[in-house]
Amino acid sequence: SDLINTAFSSRKRRDSVRETWMPQGEKLKKLESEKGVVIRFTIGHSATSNSILDRAIDAEDAQHHDFLRLDHVEGYHELSAKTKIFFSTAIAKWDADFYVKVDDDVHVNLGVLASTLAHYRSKPRVYIGCMKSGPVLSQKNVKYHEPEYWKFGEEGNKYFRHATGQIYAISKDLATYISINQPILHKYANEDVSLGSWFIGLDVEHIDERSMCCGTPPDCEWKAQAGTVCVASFDWSCSGICQSVEKIKDVHEKCGEGDDGIWGVLLCNTGYT
Repeated sequence: SDLINTAFSSRKRRDSVRETWMPQGEKLKKLESEKGVVIRFTIGHSATSNSILDRAIDAEDAQHHDFLRLDHVEGYHELSAKTKIFFSTAIAKWDADFYVKVDDDVHVNLGVLASTLAHYRSKPRVYIGCMKSGPVLSQKNVKYHEPEYWKFGEEGNKYFRHATGQIYAISKDLATYISINQPILHKYANEDVSLGSWFIGLDVEHIDERSMCCGTPPDCEWKAQAGTVCVASFDWSCSGICQSVEKIKDVHEKCGEGDDGIWGVLLCNTGYT
């Protein structure tokens, strides 16, 4: 399962993804039935039931049939909670080998993603992404402030290694673990750190897959020309593609695997969400 994290205000981002790397209509259904690959935009609900925001998503879903609605109230500070619900909902709905979370301002080559994940199918507990280790920020008024900084040791320490939040994949066993233990999994300030913390004490193989965090052109373009098409591309400076609505088409044209990418990959009854 490939789950695209999105928000109420992100209609233009969703449309830009639909117009580039995400198959539409019959192709989306065919991808599911023939390749076992499910792609959905995931979103919760607004704090007010049946609000204009919820109705707008209902109308968009009626048009595109590509949402997974979560039992969750939307809000940036609730990302860690959304991640738990996200995997629990997906695993109850689809039996996949891997579950992938991607932000709606990231460019993805689905075929390369599927063939990359296929390398790790024999491993039961894998956590795949661009592994990083950022500083634990104790200062109160900064963006990524960590209220529980003291847990991580002395001031100036770094977090344990974890996958950056723009895109990562976890195997079925790990998604099941999150689903079962959801009520007692601790949430840190940042979603990517929270996920990493749930796995740090488990027998999990961390796979640092650098093709999941290529830069936008010229970086991914040079790599593609050299024969290594990237799984995902974005700008670190913007935590996604900067001005993605305008720029994702350019990334797709220069770094995309071509329209037949995913159809050429033999997945042998594998499911990905």
